[in-house]
Amino acid sequence: MTSGEVHDQRACDGALARAFGFLGKRWNGIILATLLNGPAGFSDLRRAVTGISDSVLSERLSELGRAGLIDRNVDNGPPISVEYRLTASGQALLPALNELTIWAEANLPPSECAE
Repeated sequence: MTSGEVHDQRACDGALARAFGFLGKRWNGIILATLLNGPAGFSDLRRAVTGISDSVLSERLSELGRAGLIDRNVDNGPPISVEYRLTASGQALLPALNELTIWAEANLPPSECAE
């Protein structure tokens, strides 16, 4: 970098890289976007996220929970049921996900949902 160039701190702090690394991990963004429609059970999420396996869905839900983006609520029933919902941090992603969707529709070629 020459002395006349302005340094952008965002390039060094890693926040954007962490965000894309996390949200760009296969299925995470789709799971979060699905939960933006409201709470869902495991089987509801599996049906909504075409092509994901049970084990990968379980892993991603745990990862999203550890990151504080979703809560796992267990109702001891009977019958026992588990529901996943976005936390306030997860809800805060709504504007960004909406903007990314608009941008992708306008700038990326269409493709199949399931890879």
